Order: sequence, then structure tokens, then C-alpha cells
Amino acid sequence: MTAENIDLSALEELLAQQDEPQLSPEEFKTVFRNHPAGVAVVALLHEGRPVGFTATSVISVSAAPPLLAFSLASTSSSWPAVSEASTLAVSFLADHQDDVSARFATSGIDRFADGGWTPLPTGEPVIDGAVSWFRARVVQRTPIGDSYLVSLRALASSLTNGGREPDASPLVYKNRAYHRIGDDTAI
Repeated sequence: MTAENIDLSALEELLAQQDEPQLSPEEFKTVFRNHPAGVAVVALLHEGRPVGFTATSVISVSAAPPLLAFSLASTSSSWPAVSEASTLAVSFLADHQDDVSARFATSGIDRFADGGWTPLPTGEPVIDGAVSWFRARVVQRTPIGDSYLVSLRALASSLTNGGREPDASPLVYKNRAYHRIGDDTAI
């Protein structure tokens, strides 16, 4: 089922209701700036070229079936490629990859030019040195607000870059800054 075939009229009606107070965009962002999120790079092939972007919105949806999702603004330069993709890769960055995250969050550059990625046998790019990655099939693109919620079914995965970095720690983003999580931060 494609996004064009889904009846979202009830949801759109609920979102359009303005009869109760709601947060301003700045108030909303302030709350989420203080909620830490893992950092990932979503990457795919589009018309024979790699496309990718940084995402802090990747979530686990279901283990059976194995589903995950991320959101992407409809104004993103990557949206046209994601809107047509059948598969993609989600690389969860390691705590030393803040430069990779910053590169894939920068508009107007070739994010793949500096290397540091490897195509899977199926073509999707994965980030070298990432803590883990999924190869996934797009199952649904749901328009909501000014963004899309992209739902995926996990097809393959790898942990800690094939076991070469057993103590890899994830890169975390909170309040406009990158953070490391280590054993010393465990409660």
C-alpha cells in the first residue's frame, strides 16, 4: 500500500483542530533538544548515485516482524530519493564519528566524496566503523505534518562493524551537542 492509497482524512482532521492550546515549534524543539537520541546515517542508491543523511529519529517499532522507522522532512533534499527507494541502509554511528554525522547533516555537498563507506552487495551504502547497521525494505511512507514517517522491514544487519570493534559505543546527540556513552555512565 502506498502513501497515496492511505486514507488519512481522520488524522488530518485531528491535526487541523486548533481549539486547544498547543506548543509553538520552538517550545516543541526545546523539549526534544533535551531528549538524547542515537545518531544514524540513512543511505541508499538513487539513479546510480549514493544519497544519505543524518537521522536522530530512528526508532524500533516491532521485533516480530522486525520493523523500524524514521522521520524525514518533506523539504529535505534527500526526500525525492527516499520517496522512490525500495531498500536502504541505516548505519548507527560510533562515538568517534561526530564528523561523519556533521558531514551527512550538511546541505549542498557531496556527502560521500570523502569516503568512509562501503556498498553492500545489494548496493546500499553503509558507514565504515559504525556500531551496527540494518539493510531494510521500505514498507510505508506516511505523510504527517510537514514530514514523512518512513517505516522499514529489517532484512539484514551487522553489529560492531563485523566484530572488528568489540567495544564500540554509540554516538548520542543531546541539546545540539554530541555525547559518548561508556561503561562509566551506567547506573
